[in-house]
Amino acid sequence: MIKLGEYNTLTVVKTVDFGVYLDGGEYWGEILLPRETAPADCKEGDELTVFIYFDSEDRIIATMTQPKAVVGDFKLMKVVGTSRVGAFLDWGLRKDLLVPFREQRDRMEVGKEYFVYVYVDATTDRIVATTKWYKFLNREPADYIPGEEVELIVARRTELGYTVIVNRKHEAVLYANEIFQPIEVGQTVTGYIKRVREDGKIDCILQRNDGHGQIDSLSARILQKLQENGGVLPISDKSEPEEIYRLFGCSKKNYKKAVGGLFKQRKVYIGAKELRLNEPQD
Repeated sequence: MIKLGEYNTLTVVKTVDFGVYLDGGEYWGEILLPRETAPADCKEGDELTVFIYFDSEDRIIATMTQPKAVVGDFKLMKVVGTSRVGAFLDWGLRKDLLVPFREQRDRMEVGKEYFVYVYVDATTDRIVATTKWYKFLNREPADYIPGEEVELIVARRTELGYTVIVNRKHEAVLYANEIFQPIEVGQTVTGYIKRVREDGKIDCILQRNDGHGQIDSLSARILQKLQENGGVLPISDKSEPEEIYRLFGCSKKNYKKAVGGLFKQRKVYIGAKELRLNEPQD
């Protein structure tokens, strides 16, 4: 069965000057793949993986052009036009993607980017997008465990930090004071479950809570970086979190733990604006 707005593997049933026709089954019949995106050497009987959508005249059509999003995706996309029915997003295909007015949380403006969810409208059978993406998340209680690694999609910036989507299913929060790397709306990052609250709300972090093993690994990286830079680095335990993350990919808290341990072992000297490798003692 054909899946609208997704990739389908279909068989070539006929070739013509302007493209090839694919077997769309009893319901859809033959589906045109225009010559401009069809392989030059394809022939009857070949199987092709194509994206299925509707063209500007609302005819079902195939393409081998990769869209920016498929049905089921959360994506940041730019508005390229508006009309009496809604706003249109550039999703990399000839026909732009419609966001009906009823699916706009706020009125969308040309030239601005919006985070949306792509789906097939059950009433019209058309592929559309919505800025009310939260309607499509799972509202059932989550069973994540603290420390579990998850996929996070950054959905919205808030006063607390960012709203993120966990494993494409649940809404969660990343707090600003626990973010030590640049992130932006639309980005997909690896994160970890911090806790699932009694009310069902989820808190996430971008770095695993380090135990002794991770601190030891960080200490080794710090020593290696010092050796690679002639025994000195322009960074101290008072440096900005962003600078620490840029060099070592860790939080300031964990950096201070590692450096403190190295200091106690007399392996480093912590200056006001620098970190130095101590000379080995005889």
